[in-house]
Amino acid sequence: MKNLYIRTDEQAQWMEQIEKHKEEFLSEAQIADKQAIFPKKGAAILKKLGYPLITVPKKYGGQGLGTYDMVLIQETIAALDENLSLSLGWTLGVLGELYEKNLWEKEKLETFAEKTNKGIYINRAVSEAITGSPTRGGRPGTQAVRTETGWILNGRKTFTTASPVLDYYLVSAWIEEFKKVGFFLIPHHQQGLSLENTWNVMAMRGTRSDDLVLTDVKLQEEALVELPNHPRGKGINGWLLHIPANYLGIAQAARDYALHFASTYQPNSIQTVIAELPNVQHLLGEIELELEKARLVLYGVAAAYDDKNRRPLLTNEISVAKHTVTNAAINIVDKAMRVVGAKSLQLSNPLQRYYRNVRAGLHNPPMDDMTIQKLAITALQE
Repeated sequence: MKNLYIRTDEQAQWMEQIEKHKEEFLSEAQIADKQAIFPKKGAAILKKLGYPLITVPKKYGGQGLGTYDMVLIQETIAALDENLSLSLGWTLGVLGELYEKNLWEKEKLETFAEKTNKGIYINRAVSEAITGSPTRGGRPGTQAVRTETGWILNGRKTFTTASPVLDYYLVSAWIEEFKKVGFFLIPHHQQGLSLENTWNVMAMRGTRSDDLVLTDVKLQEEALVELPNHPRGKGINGWLLHIPANYLGIAQAARDYALHFASTYQPNSIQTVIAELPNVQHLLGEIELELEKARLVLYGVAAAYDDKNRRPLLTNEISVAKHTVTNAAINIVDKAMRVVGAKSLQLSNPLQRYYRNVRAGLHNPPMDDMTIQKLAITALQE
């Protein structure tokens, strides 16, 4: 990471802490991808470092860092283990939004802070096979029915990222009596809650985004933490920037590998390393250009979001950052593979992993088509 983007002592300290565990992250990343298992060792290291508290406000016992800090940390981790970064980034995003927007009642936020202070991993369980992406507005098939003492939930959630290490799930469910969707806080050990190993994919294999199955899950009344009439979703959510930060980290890792390869590889058909060849330099230059543009957009938007005076002026910038960075990252990995050539397709080569994993960014929210449409609508309205 260039010093240009490290602005505070806290950021520098996090970079140093991550660097100390660099080899552990790198080693587990290969195993996680090959065996499709969650990088639990890396998750344990980050929890010990206080990672789950990064985006929790200081008044609730957290570190109180902003979206810019989160982006910097996420990109750095992703360059070492993208499965780990994407998986646990959801905890940072969920907690950041939760406390910033006060999505729960004050008493519930304070009670939950006692749990977050111990260092927990949490994610929303929203996606379902029948709805497709939840960002497109489908009504969940998961049902919450009121009982004399609370609620009973039944349903199945897909894409439950980081499921093997989550301490809590925020589960969306349709509440018929309200004719609305509510979110329920459920601990991982809750009776009736189970995981089904359905994650059989070519990309982000280590995220273990398995199915969460809820069978007559009995909950107390207070488990409904986000009331159906809460104005959740109003305004932009800068905490989603953890997603493009992850793919920028992959792009950085691909760039570093290609640069090292070009600087050290010399076939016997030429008198120097391939980095001296004009066509290779052109590819490397294009990679640098794409990286600079993507990074300036991402960090620029994060800085604007953290500025309370500038935040109200933002409209589609979060979506633009995700679209720009993700597509640039895909392009960067492609060019890196062109530099390395056929060797990049070897299963022992990390570039083939980056190539598979970076494409997953297209399927993380917000989707490209929705971003483009919103830009058009905003322009027409203005």
